[in-house]
Amino acid sequence: MIIEQFINEKTLQLSIYIKAVLANTLHYIELDLFINDVMEEWTSLLITEESPNSARERVFWHLIHELSLHGAQALQHDLFLKSEVNTCLDFFDGIGSYPIDCIGWRPIA
Repeated sequence: MIIEQFINEKTLQLSIYIKAVLANTLHYIELDLFINDVMEEWTSLLITEESPNSARERVFWHLIHELSLHGAQALQHDLFLKSEVNTCLDFFDGIGSYPIDCIGWRPIA
């Protein structure tokens, strides 16, 4: 699987998972498990370049890192994180601009 295809597929899935957690239709643990699965799949691609190729990829990795750092449960309680996540989701959906404080780097093995 090429990087762009991976990012596009996982961005769509991440967006669905986050929206479901925010709507209380999915338990946050499922989002945490999804993030772990994404990292495991990414590792299997053996990527050594750490610079993302696109703004979409940078936002994707930014979200993955933020949710890994704070945990998906924080989406229910941390209003700043929730706002930041919604800004990223709007960018993915094409209805918002690039998040101003977005720093997303590819993890490397």
